[in-house]
Amino acid sequence: MNNNTQALWKPSREHIAKTNLYSFQQTYYPNQEYDYFKLFEESINDLEGFWSAVWDFSKIKGDKGKPPYFVSNDHISESQFFPNATLNYAQNLLRRRDDKIALVGRLENGRKYSISYRELYQKVAQLSYQLKKDGLQIGDRVAGYTPNAIEAIIGMLATTAIGGVWTSCSPDFGYQGVLDRFGQVEPKFLISANAYSYNGKVHSCIERLKSLSESIPSIQKIIVYHYYDHIHTTAEIPIGVTWEEYINNEQTEIDFVQLPFHHPLFIMYSSGTTGKPKCIVHKAGGVLLEHQKEHLLHTDLKENDVFFYYSTCGWMMWNWLVSGLACGCTLIVLDGSPFYPNPNYLLDLIDEEKISIFGVSAKYLSALQKADIVPNETHKLELLRMILSTGSPLSIESFQYVYNTFKKDLTLSSISGGTDLIGAFASGNPTLPVYAGELQCKGLGFDLDVVDDNGKHLVEGKGEFVCRSPFPSMPIGFWNDPGNERYHNAYYSRFKNIWAQGDFAEITDHDGLIIYGRSDAVLNPGGVRIGTAEIYRQALKVDAIKECIAVGQDWNDDCRVVLFVVLKENKSFSEALINEIRTVIRTNATPRHVPSKIIEVHDIPKTRSGKMVEIAVRNVIHGRAVKNTDALQNPKALEQYKNLEELKK
Repeated sequence: MNNNTQALWKPSREHIAKTNLYSFQQTYYPNQEYDYFKLFEESINDLEGFWSAVWDFSKIKGDKGKPPYFVSNDHISESQFFPNATLNYAQNLLRRRDDKIALVGRLENGRKYSISYRELYQKVAQLSYQLKKDGLQIGDRVAGYTPNAIEAIIGMLATTAIGGVWTSCSPDFGYQGVLDRFGQVEPKFLISANAYSYNGKVHSCIERLKSLSESIPSIQKIIVYHYYDHIHTTAEIPIGVTWEEYINNEQTEIDFVQLPFHHPLFIMYSSGTTGKPKCIVHKAGGVLLEHQKEHLLHTDLKENDVFFYYSTCGWMMWNWLVSGLACGCTLIVLDGSPFYPNPNYLLDLIDEEKISIFGVSAKYLSALQKADIVPNETHKLELLRMILSTGSPLSIESFQYVYNTFKKDLTLSSISGGTDLIGAFASGNPTLPVYAGELQCKGLGFDLDVVDDNGKHLVEGKGEFVCRSPFPSMPIGFWNDPGNERYHNAYYSRFKNIWAQGDFAEITDHDGLIIYGRSDAVLNPGGVRIGTAEIYRQALKVDAIKECIAVGQDWNDDCRVVLFVVLKENKSFSEALINEIRTVIRTNATPRHVPSKIIEVHDIPKTRSGKMVEIAVRNVIHGRAVKNTDALQNPKALEQYKNLEELKK
């Protein structure tokens, strides 16, 4: 158990009473004093009643159908929510048709453009009409190979409005990475920008689009929107058409197709660092309901909010952000680097766009801290009331940094979930205190637990993070997976009839959670399981270290911990630095956490969404192949880890 008892922030009674979560509890579970943990118990003890209440509270547009709203099955993956319901995901995101700004797009070149809910509806009407006219049928796939742009959102809404299935990845994926994804799901249409920018450098997409048109025969048309003027558009692509040409019609209404709750909506992809990425198929009703629950209840999203989450179209946080339109708020969509043209870029955005809910990665907050940036000395942050963080565990130091340098009075929510459930198991909560290093609570409707290797509940200590109950946003399955064999191997092979999330975790004294890293990256020196996040937290206290990655090396019939470090500019690697790192880790953790080897590198391999790939590094140091390096943003970084003399002794 975590003994951290000092809350960094506590909501007042007045604050709690103004939240959506409080209103929800008072409406659907009345006649009792507000208590999140009692509400949580209600939510897992009566799944049908709880998810029906979420449907009603969210004012879902659609037909809920006749009860039952939940049908259990022998295996949790085969249980069904709302088996008689019909709805349309896009219709729920386009409820508004007024002049309120729906989306603000920002580009690295300084361009800013926005679109109202009325204009958004109009563009979706034009695009969906043309897609349908060109033969897009229910269940057909449309792929977005696109930056995080307003056009990407229009493309997704137009596809799903008429029953198509949307899939996307960001344009920084190389040709093979895109082929490995879209080639499996065979899209009929592809939507792309002519170029994208990162860190001030513009990259053309045209050559890759031409190659994809030749390699994926299912693609009938490539629709290209004009993002950067000096890049040629469609002339070189035989099946290419410009965005402006394609949506040049007078259509003003959308004929939203009403579909079953379990109709496919999105195809998402696993990181693909151990082979071809798995194509995870998500259902329309499950995604909508889960996102409404997380946005309205756990994030307290309201229509007057300005909502931002830094993401690319290759990460599930993009899908999560876009669902915020169902709440009628304004979304900020950003293409490019979070640190270009300078480290204050996103902080400037908070003030310029009056952002109230600000979402970033744990790595971003750590980088700000390492750069000694103090936001409240340079920025007003007037309307900022919540910061969300995900992607990796947020360290205690980063929690403290936020409250010391942003604002004392805000909710800092570290959340954890994944592409697998297209949401968060461990969520934020505007009605609970924030404790450094902890995720505030288990998400409503998830019977979450931490178990030992036999699947038994752990009263205390670290173990496997699991979900014992079905939930609406469970995937339908994997694309082209006969008998759901790969799907079941991914989540249910570890424990009987229990979803294993693949995280190494602990439940705290406050009924919050601490995530220590991925289970498959857990270190095991002398038979003691250590999460990599525990080592990173201590190592990053050493001023000279910019970032680091820890892996286990098989050695003398045991496992020894190896720590690779990237140093800040003008810092040098020395025996004194090695001793300092070891001392800090030993003093603040245990001798078991102290690395046997500490080695300097100049880069750490990461996925396209910025997550470090411990397994890939572990494979390389053991001389094993990394099957799909195209899933990495910097695959050349792996070369540094090959045949290291230091690891032969």
